[in-house]
Amino acid sequence: MDRDKILLTPGPLTTSLRTKLAMLRDWGSWDAEFNAVTAQVRRSLLAIVHGEDTHVVVPLQGSGTFSVEAAVATVVPRDGHVLVLDNGAYCKRAARLTSLMGRRCAVVDFGDHEPVSASVLDEQLKADASITHVVMIHCETGAGVLNPLQAVADTCAAHGKGLIVDAMSSFGALPIDARTTRFDALVAASGKCLEGVPGMGFVFLRKAILDSCAGQSQSLAMDLHDQYVYMEKTGQWRFTPPTHVVVALAEAIAQFEAEGGQPARLARYTANYRTLIDGMARLGFMPFLDPAVQAPIIVTFHAPGDPRYEFKAFYNAAKAHGFILYPGKLTQVETFRVGCIGAIGPGEIEQAVHAVELALQDMGIASGEPAI
Repeated sequence: MDRDKILLTPGPLTTSLRTKLAMLRDWGSWDAEFNAVTAQVRRSLLAIVHGEDTHVVVPLQGSGTFSVEAAVATVVPRDGHVLVLDNGAYCKRAARLTSLMGRRCAVVDFGDHEPVSASVLDEQLKADASITHVVMIHCETGAGVLNPLQAVADTCAAHGKGLIVDAMSSFGALPIDARTTRFDALVAASGKCLEGVPGMGFVFLRKAILDSCAGQSQSLAMDLHDQYVYMEKTGQWRFTPPTHVVVALAEAIAQFEAEGGQPARLARYTANYRTLIDGMARLGFMPFLDPAVQAPIIVTFHAPGDPRYEFKAFYNAAKAHGFILYPGKLTQVETFRVGCIGAIGPGEIEQAVHAVELALQDMGIASGEPAI
C-alpha cells in the first residue's frame, strides 16, 4: 500500500493533500507575510465561535495540553480555587496540571460513561463559595462522552464563577457560540476538527477579564496575557512560532470554510460515526457508551471476548491493512477507540471496518462480540 495510513485517532488525524502541501515552504517568523497569515487565522478562529465582540484569541506553540495549562495559569489567580468536573482521563489531566501550578484544586467525580451534571455543579458552588473557576472538558475523548456545555456555562454564570472549557476535540465540529455561551477561556488546537497538523493551541479569552490576567501566570512562555499584548502591539509571536503549522492551519481553515463551516463538518463526522457504528455492529462489536451521550468524535468499543484477542496484535493487523486505531483509555474494562474525525468520509470508514474484519480474520477471531 503506497498511501499514508489513515489515522482513526482523535488527533493527530488524517489531513488533506492541500494541507500537507502548505507546509512545503519556509517562512520568516517576523516577516510581514507570515504575520498576515497569523492575523487571518486569528480572525477566522474568532468567527467560528462568533466571538468577535466578546473575546480575543491567543495562539500558543505546543500541543493542546500546553494551552490548557496556559489558560489555567493565566486566568486563575494564584489564590484562586478551581473545581474540575471529572468524567475521564483528560479531566484528570486538567486537575493534575492545575495542582502542579500551585492553584487550589477540587474535583467532583462522575462515571466515565456519563456526562457531567450541571445540577451537581450547582450544589457544589452553593456549598463552597471559595470556588472561583470551573474546568470542564466539552468532549471527553477518554470514552467519547459529550458534556453539557450550555448548562454548565449557565450555572457558572448564575454563580458568577469563571469557566474554562477544554474544547480540544469539539471545536470546529460541535456548535459553540460565544454570544450565548459564557466562558472566560476556551481552549482548542490545530490538529483536531479543523484538520490541521498538531503543534499549535489557541485560547479564546473573554475581553472583560483580560486586564485582570496580567501577571497571574508563573510561566514566561505560557503567559497568554503577555503573548496577547505582544501580538497586538507587533503582529508577531513573542518566541519562535511553529510557522509550518500556522500556514497549514490557514489552509485547513480555508477548506473548512469552503466545506460549509461547523455545520457541514458536524454532518460529515456524524455520517462517519453512523457508518462506523453500523459496520462494527455487523462484526459483533459493542460500543461502550449509550448513544444518547456519545459525541460523533471518537467511539470506544469493548474488546472482543475471544481469548486470542490482544490489542497490540489487533492494532498491528489493522495497521497492515492501512488504518491506525487508538488504544482504550479506561481502566475498568478493556476497550479500544476509533476516531470519526479528520479528512475522511464514510467511504474511508467503510474501508476501516473492512480492515478490522480482516484483522480479526488474521487473528483467527470469528466475532468482535465482547465477553460481557
